[in-house]
Amino acid sequence: MKINTKIRYGLRTMIAIACCEEPRGLLQKEISENQQISNKYLDAIVAALKTKKLITTFRGKGSGYKLSRPANQITMYDIYTAFEPIVIVECLDNPEFCELECCCTANKYWTEMKAEFAKMLKSKTLADIAGPGRPCLENMITQEALKN
Repeated sequence: MKINTKIRYGLRTMIAIACCEEPRGLLQKEISENQQISNKYLDAIVAALKTKKLITTFRGKGSGYKLSRPANQITMYDIYTAFEPIVIVECLDNPEFCELECCCTANKYWTEMKAEFAKMLKSKTLADIAGPGRPCLENMITQEALKN
């Protein structure tokens, strides 16, 4: 299973916003520069996060993005599903995809796997990742730069 780029960048964006202590929030330009995400791509990330009501925009001079609720009330499941549904195998969500759906012996396994993955995502909050004692914006930028 591979987590796509939008989900990874969405999580990085949410961590950056959660770590921001500025009353104005975090500017898109700051997120783009610090997280090395193009403005165009970040537009799509921010739009998905706003649609799912995970972030809010503060308008006016020097305005930015803030979390729409406390970080301990935003789960990894919320962030993940802002970009795509959990799909382990195509046939679980689209029975027409497989001719063996009626008698598939692996179906139960895939269903359990999907449920466990969702449960794990729901058990972790943004605060668990971006909370006290966790690497926040400055460390995250350095770590990402080292990987590239």
